[in-house]
Amino acid sequence: MSASVFIDGDQGTTGLEILARLFGRQDINLITLPEALRKDAAARAVAINDCDVAVLCLPDEAARQAVASIRNPRVRVIDASSAHRTDAAWVYGFPEMSPQQSGRIAQARRVSNPGCYPTGAIALLRPLVEAGCLRSDAPLSVHAVSGYSGRGREGIQAHEGALAHEALSFQHYGLSLQHKHVPEIQLHSGLQDRPFFVPSYGSFRQGIALTIPLHTAMLRRPMTTRALRDLLAQRYRDHRHVQVLDAAQTDAMTRLDPQALNGSNDLQLAVFGNDTHGQILLSAVFDNLGKGASGAAVQNLALMLGLGSASDSGHKNDTLHPMEHAA
Repeated sequence: MSASVFIDGDQGTTGLEILARLFGRQDINLITLPEALRKDAAARAVAINDCDVAVLCLPDEAARQAVASIRNPRVRVIDASSAHRTDAAWVYGFPEMSPQQSGRIAQARRVSNPGCYPTGAIALLRPLVEAGCLRSDAPLSVHAVSGYSGRGREGIQAHEGALAHEALSFQHYGLSLQHKHVPEIQLHSGLQDRPFFVPSYGSFRQGIALTIPLHTAMLRRPMTTRALRDLLAQRYRDHRHVQVLDAAQTDAMTRLDPQALNGSNDLQLAVFGNDTHGQILLSAVFDNLGKGASGAAVQNLALMLGLGSASDSGHKNDTLHPMEHAA
Protein backbone atom coordinates (compact mmCIF):
# COMPACT_ATOMS: atom_id res chain seq x y z
CA MET A 1 0.00 0.00 0.00
CA SER A 2 1.43 3.38 -1.01
CA ALA A 3 1.96 6.17 1.51
CA SER A 4 0.17 9.46 0.98
CA VAL A 5 2.46 12.52 0.85
CA PHE A 6 1.13 16.07 0.77
CA ILE A 7 3.48 18.72 -0.57
CA ASP A 8 2.39 22.11 0.72
CA GLY A 9 4.01 24.75 -1.46
CA ASP A 10 4.58 22.46 -4.42
CA GLN A 11 4.98 25.31 -6.91
CA GLY A 12 7.99 26.89 -5.24
CA THR A 13 11.56 26.04 -6.24
CA THR A 14 12.01 23.31 -3.61
CA GLY A 15 8.50 21.93 -4.04
CA LEU A 16 8.81 21.59 -7.79
CA GLU A 17 12.12 19.75 -7.41
CA ILE A 18 10.61 17.35 -4.88
CA LEU A 19 7.69 16.66 -7.23
CA ALA A 20 10.10 15.93 -10.05
CA ARG A 21 12.12 13.53 -7.90
CA LEU A 22 9.00 11.66 -6.75
CA PHE A 23 7.22 11.59 -10.10
CA GLY A 24 6.28 8.11 -11.23
CA ARG A 25 6.99 6.30 -7.96
CA GLN A 26 4.52 3.54 -7.20
CA ASP A 27 5.18 3.50 -3.44
CA ILE A 28 4.04 7.09 -2.89
CA ASN A 29 0.65 8.72 -3.51
CA LEU A 30 1.30 12.42 -4.06
CA ILE A 31 -1.29 14.90 -2.85
CA THR A 32 -1.26 18.43 -4.21
CA LEU A 33 -3.89 21.14 -4.32
CA PRO A 34 -5.26 22.75 -7.47
CA GLU A 35 -4.09 26.30 -8.08
CA ALA A 36 -7.34 27.86 -6.84
CA LEU A 37 -6.95 26.21 -3.42
CA ARG A 38 -3.22 26.55 -2.80
CA LYS A 39 -3.72 29.55 -0.51
CA ASP A 40 -7.02 28.35 0.93
CA ALA A 41 -6.34 27.71 4.64
CA ALA A 42 -9.29 25.33 5.02
CA ALA A 43 -8.33 23.23 1.99
CA ARG A 44 -4.71 23.06 3.12
CA ALA A 45 -5.79 22.01 6.62
CA VAL A 46 -7.88 19.17 5.22
CA ALA A 47 -5.03 17.97 3.01
CA ILE A 48 -2.39 18.12 5.74
CA ASN A 49 -4.61 16.18 8.16
CA ASP A 50 -5.40 13.50 5.58
CA CYS A 51 -1.86 12.40 4.68
CA ASP A 52 0.82 10.17 6.09
CA VAL A 53 3.64 12.70 5.63
CA ALA A 54 3.39 16.41 4.91
CA VAL A 55 6.35 18.11 3.23
CA LEU A 56 6.29 21.85 3.87
CA CYS A 57 7.94 24.00 1.21
CA LEU A 58 6.82 27.30 2.66
CA PRO A 59 8.16 30.51 4.21
CA ASP A 60 8.93 30.16 7.91
CA GLU A 61 5.76 31.70 9.31
CA ALA A 62 3.53 29.81 6.89
CA ALA A 63 5.28 26.60 7.90
CA ARG A 64 4.59 27.30 11.57
CA GLN A 65 0.93 27.93 10.76
CA ALA A 66 0.72 24.72 8.76
CA VAL A 67 2.11 22.70 11.66
CA ALA A 68 -0.33 24.40 14.04
CA SER A 69 -3.22 23.28 11.81
CA ILE A 70 -2.42 19.58 12.27
CA ARG A 71 -4.99 17.78 14.41
CA ASN A 72 -4.38 14.23 13.21
CA PRO A 73 -1.74 12.66 15.50
CA ARG A 74 -0.57 10.18 12.86
CA VAL A 75 0.56 12.91 10.44
CA ARG A 76 4.34 13.22 10.17
CA VAL A 77 6.09 16.32 8.86
CA ILE A 78 9.22 17.28 6.94
CA ASP A 79 9.68 21.04 7.12
CA ALA A 80 11.93 22.44 4.40
CA SER A 81 11.80 25.96 5.87
CA SER A 82 14.18 27.24 8.55
CA ALA A 83 11.39 27.57 11.14
CA HIS A 84 12.33 24.51 13.21
CA ARG A 85 16.00 23.81 12.48
CA THR A 86 17.19 24.71 15.97
CA ASP A 87 14.06 23.46 17.76
CA ALA A 88 14.92 20.61 20.14
CA ALA A 89 11.47 19.10 19.62
CA TRP A 90 12.30 18.46 15.96
CA VAL A 91 14.78 15.94 14.57
CA TYR A 92 17.40 17.55 12.35
CA GLY A 93 17.13 15.96 8.92
CA PHE A 94 20.79 15.39 8.08
CA PRO A 95 21.11 11.57 8.07
CA GLU A 96 24.90 11.59 7.85
CA MET A 97 25.35 13.98 10.78
CA SER A 98 25.93 11.17 13.28
CA PRO A 99 25.81 7.37 13.28
CA GLN A 100 22.41 7.50 14.98
CA GLN A 101 20.81 10.28 12.95
CA SER A 102 19.25 8.23 10.16
CA GLY A 103 17.55 6.05 12.79
CA ARG A 104 16.22 9.13 14.57
CA ILE A 105 14.83 10.47 11.31
CA ALA A 106 13.22 7.12 10.49
CA GLN A 107 11.29 7.19 13.79
CA ALA A 108 10.56 10.92 13.96
CA ARG A 109 7.18 12.61 13.79
CA ARG A 110 8.72 15.99 13.02
CA VAL A 111 11.81 16.43 10.84
CA SER A 112 13.42 19.75 9.95
CA ASN A 113 15.22 19.66 6.61
CA PRO A 114 18.70 21.26 6.84
CA GLY A 115 19.55 24.52 5.13
CA CYS A 116 21.70 24.33 2.02
CA TYR A 117 24.80 26.11 3.34
CA PRO A 118 24.63 24.45 6.79
CA THR A 119 24.68 21.02 5.16
CA GLY A 120 28.20 21.62 3.85
CA ALA A 121 29.47 23.45 6.92
CA ILE A 122 28.17 20.90 9.43
CA ALA A 123 29.42 17.98 7.38
CA LEU A 124 32.94 19.43 7.56
CA LEU A 125 33.00 20.82 11.10
CA ARG A 126 31.02 18.46 13.31
CA PRO A 127 33.29 15.39 12.87
CA LEU A 128 36.35 17.49 13.71
CA VAL A 129 34.75 18.98 16.81
CA GLU A 130 33.39 15.62 18.00
CA ALA A 131 36.77 13.96 17.53
CA GLY A 132 38.40 16.64 19.67
CA CYS A 133 40.52 17.89 16.77
CA LEU A 134 39.00 21.33 16.24
CA ARG A 135 38.53 23.81 19.04
CA SER A 136 34.83 24.48 19.50
CA ASP A 137 35.69 28.12 20.30
CA ALA A 138 37.87 28.58 17.21
CA PRO A 139 37.25 31.87 15.32
CA LEU A 140 35.82 30.24 12.21
CA SER A 141 34.76 31.75 8.89
CA VAL A 142 32.50 29.99 6.41
CA HIS A 143 32.56 31.26 2.83
CA ALA A 144 30.11 29.99 0.23
CA VAL A 145 28.78 30.77 -3.22
CA SER A 146 25.46 29.40 -4.42
CA GLY A 147 23.63 29.42 -7.70
CA TYR A 148 20.94 32.05 -8.00
CA SER A 149 18.17 29.46 -7.46
CA GLY A 150 19.15 29.72 -3.80
CA ARG A 151 17.13 32.94 -3.79
CA GLY A 152 14.07 30.99 -4.87
CA ARG A 153 11.69 32.19 -7.52
CA GLU A 154 12.93 35.77 -7.11
CA GLY A 155 16.48 34.79 -8.00
CA ILE A 156 15.43 32.67 -10.95
CA GLN A 157 13.29 35.47 -12.35
CA ALA A 158 16.08 38.00 -11.89
CA HIS A 159 18.54 35.90 -13.91
CA GLU A 160 16.21 34.25 -16.39
CA GLY A 161 13.43 36.82 -16.83
CA ALA A 162 13.06 39.88 -19.01
CA LEU A 163 15.55 41.91 -16.96
CA ALA A 164 18.20 39.19 -16.78
CA HIS A 165 20.70 41.48 -18.53
CA GLU A 166 20.64 43.71 -15.44
CA ALA A 167 21.42 40.93 -12.96
CA LEU A 168 24.74 41.04 -11.14
CA SER A 169 27.14 38.27 -12.11
CA PHE A 170 28.28 37.90 -8.50
CA GLN A 171 27.13 39.37 -5.21
CA HIS A 172 27.90 38.98 -1.53
CA TYR A 173 24.97 39.36 0.83
CA GLY A 174 24.17 38.89 4.51
CA LEU A 175 26.44 41.82 5.34
CA SER A 176 24.55 42.56 8.58
CA LEU A 177 26.01 39.27 9.89
CA GLN A 178 22.53 38.14 10.92
CA HIS A 179 22.00 35.37 8.38
CA LYS A 180 19.42 32.86 9.59
CA HIS A 181 21.71 29.90 8.85
CA VAL A 182 24.32 30.88 11.45
CA PRO A 183 22.53 29.56 14.57
CA GLU A 184 21.86 26.31 12.70
CA ILE A 185 25.53 25.94 11.74
CA GLN A 186 26.70 26.77 15.26
CA LEU A 187 24.30 24.40 17.02
CA HIS A 188 24.63 21.33 14.83
CA SER A 189 28.39 21.69 14.32
CA GLY A 190 28.87 21.76 18.09
CA LEU A 191 30.53 25.17 18.08
CA GLN A 192 30.85 27.23 21.22
CA ASP A 193 31.19 30.55 19.39
CA ARG A 194 29.25 32.02 16.51
CA PRO A 195 31.14 31.61 13.21
CA PHE A 196 31.42 34.28 10.55
CA PHE A 197 29.29 33.36 7.56
CA VAL A 198 29.93 35.04 4.22
CA PRO A 199 27.38 33.90 1.60
CA SER A 200 27.20 34.93 -2.05
CA TYR A 201 25.34 34.26 -5.29
CA GLY A 202 26.88 33.63 -8.69
CA SER A 203 25.35 33.89 -12.15
CA PHE A 204 24.74 30.14 -12.48
CA ARG A 205 21.44 28.43 -11.70
CA GLN A 206 22.36 25.90 -9.05
CA GLY A 207 25.23 24.40 -7.12
CA ILE A 208 27.32 25.37 -4.08
CA ALA A 209 31.02 25.62 -3.32
CA LEU A 210 31.66 26.19 0.38
CA THR A 211 35.04 26.66 2.05
CA ILE A 212 36.27 26.97 5.62
CA PRO A 213 39.88 28.11 6.18
CA LEU A 214 41.71 26.82 9.24
CA HIS A 215 45.00 27.69 10.87
CA THR A 216 46.60 24.81 12.73
CA ALA A 217 46.40 26.98 15.86
CA MET A 218 42.65 26.33 15.75
CA LEU A 219 43.27 22.61 16.30
CA ARG A 220 43.44 21.07 19.75
CA ARG A 221 46.47 19.01 18.81
CA PRO A 222 48.98 19.00 15.94
CA MET A 223 47.49 17.31 12.88
CA THR A 224 48.51 17.13 9.25
CA THR A 225 46.27 17.74 6.28
CA ARG A 226 46.36 14.02 5.60
CA ALA A 227 45.25 13.16 9.14
CA LEU A 228 42.24 15.46 8.92
CA ARG A 229 41.35 14.06 5.49
CA ASP A 230 41.59 10.52 6.83
CA LEU A 231 39.36 11.41 9.77
CA LEU A 232 36.61 12.68 7.46
CA ALA A 233 37.00 9.71 5.13
CA GLN A 234 36.61 7.32 8.05
CA ARG A 235 33.61 9.21 9.35
CA TYR A 236 31.69 9.04 6.07
CA ARG A 237 32.94 5.71 4.71
CA ASP A 238 29.52 4.02 5.01
CA HIS A 239 27.44 6.87 3.56
CA ARG A 240 26.76 6.58 -0.14
CA HIS A 241 25.86 10.27 -0.57
CA VAL A 242 29.05 11.70 0.97
CA GLN A 243 32.40 11.41 -0.79
CA VAL A 244 35.69 12.56 0.74
CA LEU A 245 38.30 13.15 -1.93
CA ASP A 246 41.62 11.39 -1.37
CA ALA A 247 45.10 12.94 -1.57
CA ALA A 248 45.57 12.19 -5.28
CA GLN A 249 42.22 13.75 -6.15
CA THR A 250 42.82 16.90 -4.12
CA ASP A 251 46.39 17.27 -5.38
CA ALA A 252 45.09 17.19 -8.94
CA MET A 253 42.49 19.90 -8.33
CA THR A 254 43.18 23.51 -9.24
CA ARG A 255 39.65 24.85 -8.71
CA LEU A 256 36.29 24.08 -7.15
CA ASP A 257 33.32 23.78 -9.49
CA PRO A 258 30.09 24.57 -7.61
CA GLN A 259 28.07 22.91 -10.37
CA ALA A 260 29.99 19.62 -10.38
CA LEU A 261 27.27 17.65 -8.53
CA ASN A 262 24.17 19.31 -9.93
CA GLY A 263 21.24 16.96 -10.35
CA SER A 264 22.44 14.62 -7.61
CA ASN A 265 21.95 14.19 -3.89
CA ASP A 266 25.68 13.85 -3.31
CA LEU A 267 28.03 15.87 -1.14
CA GLN A 268 31.72 16.05 -2.02
CA LEU A 269 34.15 17.00 0.76
CA ALA A 270 37.82 17.82 0.40
CA VAL A 271 40.73 18.88 2.62
CA PHE A 272 43.46 21.00 1.08
CA GLY A 273 46.46 22.17 3.02
CA ASN A 274 49.98 23.45 3.28
CA ASP A 275 51.51 21.89 6.36
CA THR A 276 54.62 24.06 6.06
CA HIS A 277 52.54 27.20 6.49
CA GLY A 278 50.12 25.64 8.97
CA GLN A 279 47.10 26.34 6.78
CA ILE A 280 44.19 24.04 5.89
CA LEU A 281 41.18 24.59 3.65
CA LEU A 282 38.03 22.50 4.08
CA SER A 283 35.61 22.43 1.16
CA ALA A 284 32.19 21.09 0.25
CA VAL A 285 30.57 20.97 -3.19
CA PHE A 286 26.94 19.97 -3.70
CA ASP A 287 23.69 20.94 -5.40
CA ASN A 288 21.74 23.51 -3.41
CA LEU A 289 18.55 22.02 -4.88
CA GLY A 290 19.75 18.44 -4.26
CA LYS A 291 21.53 17.63 -1.01
CA GLY A 292 20.92 21.25 -0.04
CA ALA A 293 17.11 21.06 -0.29
CA SER A 294 14.86 18.77 -2.34
CA GLY A 295 17.18 15.78 -2.56
CA ALA A 296 17.64 15.85 1.21
CA ALA A 297 13.87 16.02 1.73
CA VAL A 298 13.33 12.96 -0.48
CA GLN A 299 16.14 11.13 1.34
CA ASN A 300 14.45 11.89 4.67
CA LEU A 301 11.08 10.88 3.29
CA ALA A 302 12.50 7.52 2.21
CA LEU A 303 13.84 6.95 5.72
CA MET A 304 10.55 7.91 7.39
CA LEU A 305 8.53 5.62 5.15
CA GLY A 306 10.95 2.74 5.37
CA LEU A 307 11.86 2.96 1.70
CA GLY A 308 15.60 3.26 2.30
CA SER A 309 18.30 1.68 4.37
CA ALA A 310 19.08 3.36 7.66
CA SER A 311 22.70 2.21 7.36
CA ASP A 312 23.50 4.19 4.24
CA SER A 313 20.49 6.51 4.32
CA GLY A 314 19.78 5.63 0.72
CA HIS A 315 17.30 4.03 -1.64
CA LYS A 316 17.98 3.49 -5.29
CA ASN A 317 15.20 5.90 -6.25
CA ASP A 318 15.41 8.44 -3.46
CA THR A 319 17.86 10.69 -5.27
CA LEU A 320 17.02 10.33 -8.93
CA HIS A 321 17.84 13.26 -11.17
CA PRO A 322 14.70 15.36 -11.76
CA MET A 323 14.90 14.92 -15.51
CA GLU A 324 14.86 11.14 -15.16
CA HIS A 325 11.28 11.43 -13.94
CA ALA A 326 10.13 14.38 -16.04
CA ALA A 327 7.17 13.80 -18.29
